[in-house]
Amino acid sequence: MNDLNVSRTTDPLALHRALTTVDSHIDIPWPTGPDPFQDGARRVDLPKMRRGGIGTGFFAAYVPQVRRDAASETAAFERALAMLTAIRGMGRTEETISARVTDTADDIVRAKQNGVVGVALAVENGFAIGTDLSRLAQFRKLGARYLTLTHNGHNALADSAIPRPDLGDAPVEHGGLSELGVAAIGELNRLGMLVDVAHVSRDAMLQAAKASKTPVVSTHSCVRALCDHPRNMDDFQLDALRDCGGVIQITAVAGFLRPGGKADKVTVADFVDHIDYAARRIGFAHVGIGSDFDGGGGFSGWRSAAESANLTVELVSRGYSEEEVAGLWGENFLRVMRLAEAAAA
Repeated sequence: MNDLNVSRTTDPLALHRALTTVDSHIDIPWPTGPDPFQDGARRVDLPKMRRGGIGTGFFAAYVPQVRRDAASETAAFERALAMLTAIRGMGRTEETISARVTDTADDIVRAKQNGVVGVALAVENGFAIGTDLSRLAQFRKLGARYLTLTHNGHNALADSAIPRPDLGDAPVEHGGLSELGVAAIGELNRLGMLVDVAHVSRDAMLQAAKASKTPVVSTHSCVRALCDHPRNMDDFQLDALRDCGGVIQITAVAGFLRPGGKADKVTVADFVDHIDYAARRIGFAHVGIGSDFDGGGGFSGWRSAAESANLTVELVSRGYSEEEVAGLWGENFLRVMRLAEAAAA
């Protein structure tokens, strides 16, 4: 699927340019921000994606958790709709850069083949639906391909890995998923949307892996054995992810990569250490890359999308094959997308 007629031992940069690269989680400024077609202050904009060889980015309509009531749920839903509409607006041509909304795995591959930047959509935080599952279909209609079940703070669907006492959260509210959360997973399966378990509690993650008819994903997490943070996955969770056919997308958040990590002290080598661990534990087919740029991601050597090739250089230096690098940079995520597409009603 990738045009990998390149010797990894002689030119990792050429290999990187040949890959169908997918960054599974990027945030956008809201309500206003720099033009994505301009090379500006954002860690990800379209010029940086072009320079860094990122073929498609999943841009998230992020909804922060607040206290739950009818008014706040409506406001969260309306915010998510507006953000999805703004992300879709990136699918256009300005001067020398063309971007295209990529709704399916095959769309992502075609965007690479056609030399255009792919723009994929997601919603971060199930609070955006409140308790109304019909809202998921509206997100899917606008192109959303996954829902992150929670953010920081419990919601009506699931417990979060990071409860919010300031919002009245107890350490545990639902014991993992709520009944509504299980129903939401069924609706996501029906719509062909992926279930994203980044941010959910350990119990919620394990329950989601069993409840979903298609593989679940964590679009931006790291490995807890290397950095003991509640947002990271322990070995048992990694095994459950493998067993359901899912993928963990290692993320660029410094504090998830090294205990107490600061962006200027964390390196590409630290990042690839997490890929190494997860790949050894559950296999290369279940590991990928999701930066969380403009949402907290970034460290020395991968401060923006423009520096993405540095990861490929490090992977090749450690002896990863072309096929393994291709899987990590996108093919593994495309696989689970296709499974969700095939299972959709």
